[in-house]
Amino acid sequence: MDDVMLFDGLKVLDVGSWIAGPVATTMLADRGADVLKIEAPITGDGYRQYASLPFTPNAEANYTWAMDARNKRSMALNLKSAEGIEILHQLIRSCDIYVTNQPIPLRRQLQLNYEDINHLNPKMIYASLTPYGELGPDSENEAFDLVAYWNRSGLMDKMRHAGIEPVQALPGLGDHPTAVAMYASIVTALLKRAQTGQGSKVHTSLLANGLWSASCIAQAALADGDLSPYDLPRLTGALYKTLDDRWVQLSMIRTDEDFDRLLMGLDALEVLADERFATAELRFENGAALTQVVRDKFATKTCDQWMTILKTELGLPIEAVMRFSDLDNDEHLTLNRMVTRPVEAIGIEKIINDPVNVDGLAQVGVKKAPELGEHTNAVLSELGFNEDAIEALRDSGIVG
Repeated sequence: MDDVMLFDGLKVLDVGSWIAGPVATTMLADRGADVLKIEAPITGDGYRQYASLPFTPNAEANYTWAMDARNKRSMALNLKSAEGIEILHQLIRSCDIYVTNQPIPLRRQLQLNYEDINHLNPKMIYASLTPYGELGPDSENEAFDLVAYWNRSGLMDKMRHAGIEPVQALPGLGDHPTAVAMYASIVTALLKRAQTGQGSKVHTSLLANGLWSASCIAQAALADGDLSPYDLPRLTGALYKTLDDRWVQLSMIRTDEDFDRLLMGLDALEVLADERFATAELRFENGAALTQVVRDKFATKTCDQWMTILKTELGLPIEAVMRFSDLDNDEHLTLNRMVTRPVEAIGIEKIINDPVNVDGLAQVGVKKAPELGEHTNAVLSELGFNEDAIEALRDSGIVG
């Protein structure tokens, strides 16, 4: 069963740019789908250039493109021309899945909304990714995950200590989980099609996924809950700096037994004799004083020493606050296939996998991301264009 490629033969059109929509097609490609990425001639997907921007980490490899555009083909096609749209229509007639995150006004201009093209292929699954959803005035607006996922959902406001300005999100923080939701929508629609024979439109948005991520607190707001506990400084009693300038995180010290073991590990048994900390209620009331005692203790040993004492020996729920630079040495990631080695040379030793795992189903393995328009001629040949016709299309700027 390990050689079963679930989506072998599935034809997917990736008519999008950047991350959230296109990465859903990467997940399909990893599992055997034939994904054709449609890009503008000359410029291509702007995400191709992301890793070379001055505010991104420096590396010899185009690491974000290699990760997120792997296992696809690329066709450079001018969709602002009637001829380019007609070629796209030909591709739509034989595709199984059409994925787009083009702004809705642009889709309307190009007549590429679901209602415009559904008649070309009633069995097609049309997957739409938007910043804010399909309806309402904001559905017309463009936005990246920094705004629609991180800010509009309420996450940005609450992921900070009281009195500290809001924090910008990391690049792609909302895009990648949103891509998983888009993939789930597509796979659900494929199951529906298998049962009914009918295609359908599926959709999700950056805002919907940000709201879902924040739902434990957002739902409290929708239930008229008192959010004042989240206006207080948070996590100050859970994060502690060690002697070597690292941080450790204590999580869910819930029982008196756990608390006693923590004090034993910290060599702070004198706290047990302090009436301010005699009960869980009193420890909460006097949290600032207790936090300072624990901070002073953590400052006496290195991160590795505390991890050995508190996690390995005493089994307490403690973790070092990891840095991105630590990831390459974390064997847990490789053992669980969270990262994998490419099956062909792409200039990177390890690539991050998506988080969906099904035992017994094979994946293609990471192959190189396509060059802009690398497969244009091959795709046109598959559509029946001869060499002269292809050259004419290229000379006129219809393809690249």
